[in-house]
Amino acid sequence: MRISVIGCGYLGAVHAACMAKLGHDVVGIDVDERKIAELSAARAPFYEPGLEALLEEVQETGRLTFTTDMAAAGGRDVHFICVGTPQKKGENGADLTFVDAATIGLLPYLAPGDVVVGKSTVPVGTAARLSSLVEARQPEAHLVWNPEFLREGHAVSDTLLPDRFVYGVADGSEEHPAVLVLDELYATPLSNGTPRLVTDLPTAELVKTAANSFLATKISFINAMAELCEAAGADVTRLADAIGMDDRIGRKFLQAGIGFGGGCLPKDIRAFMARAGELGADQALTFLREVDAINMRRRSRVVELTRELCGGGLLGKRITVLGAAFKPESDDVRDSPALSIAAQLQLQGAVVTVTDPKALSNASRRFPELQYEQDLDAATQNADAVLLLTEWQEYRELDPHVLKETVAIPRILDGRNVLDPAKWRSAGWQYRGLGRP
Repeated sequence: MRISVIGCGYLGAVHAACMAKLGHDVVGIDVDERKIAELSAARAPFYEPGLEALLEEVQETGRLTFTTDMAAAGGRDVHFICVGTPQKKGENGADLTFVDAATIGLLPYLAPGDVVVGKSTVPVGTAARLSSLVEARQPEAHLVWNPEFLREGHAVSDTLLPDRFVYGVADGSEEHPAVLVLDELYATPLSNGTPRLVTDLPTAELVKTAANSFLATKISFINAMAELCEAAGADVTRLADAIGMDDRIGRKFLQAGIGFGGGCLPKDIRAFMARAGELGADQALTFLREVDAINMRRRSRVVELTRELCGGGLLGKRITVLGAAFKPESDDVRDSPALSIAAQLQLQGAVVTVTDPKALSNASRRFPELQYEQDLDAATQNADAVLLLTEWQEYRELDPHVLKETVAIPRILDGRNVLDPAKWRSAGWQYRGLGRP
């Protein structure tokens, strides 16, 4: 099929490359000339495992091109809206500027039978409003909502082999003409057993925000249990193991730590609350305020634990932070709890050095006042305390005996509870986890 993907950021670039991999003819469109130049040269403008190799592979076939010209969408059958929906400045709600601009910019190039597919995460009710714009311009075109469920670090496989498809169509019916188009588009993963669900537009819009809110709630729940475990002298990791054995609960996302961040969960739950308030259903989501509060509280708790680890004071203490990205296998530092903690420590008088395998360039733009060091040995040299805040595999596999030789004082705070306390303590380290005795 002939496809346009409007918006070539994280979602759009991955989606465009994967659609070309599935055999479709794809053009990616974005207003950012630098981004388009990078993608046209098969270079990803962000770190995502496997993406650059995929870009190079599909561009050699001629099935994938990139441009800044919206007119390239003309003559295409399916148009994906993949632009960002950031949090509004000073508000909880989502900023739909880019979604509106992409849709309006596309309207002159729509033809009868075209399908406009929204993939951006939007407040419920957005699809109906955009659908009316599409129908007013081209009555025989269709707007549908097809939410994405990508995990950063696994985006390529999550697009090529997703765990489900959700199609939101105007009448919620299997007979809607756009359903056949999407089935053809996703024929390969559907043939491999990926389930799909056809819903109405509002339900499809709610799926992504509801899923993210549930995951955020699960993370904040176990972090609340970590606070209680610290007060009671219990071990939150064993608690999570025990309750995770209940198949109604499950162990995934029950890992106590410094909390969630990134470009999705924090802003999505806030936008969800804001939209519920606009609909007069704000009481239904009041619990998300506490989910958000627990999450933010983890950051200040780590600062206090670091102070305790350093003997009661931070002034002049040399602190090494392992990790800047909000999660491993990503260079995304948006709302990164690791960077937030590093900045708070520095404000309280610590001398902070941050290291990360992939995210230092982005981190230095966001927090230029912090010190950054790519080399791990140099970063940990003469440290008074080491904080593991992003669980990159190379940090999980650190040898405590080797690392002990570079630091001034062997003290480590395991902000992700991924290290073996007995192993580190036996090597002579003062170990501190979160919610662990």
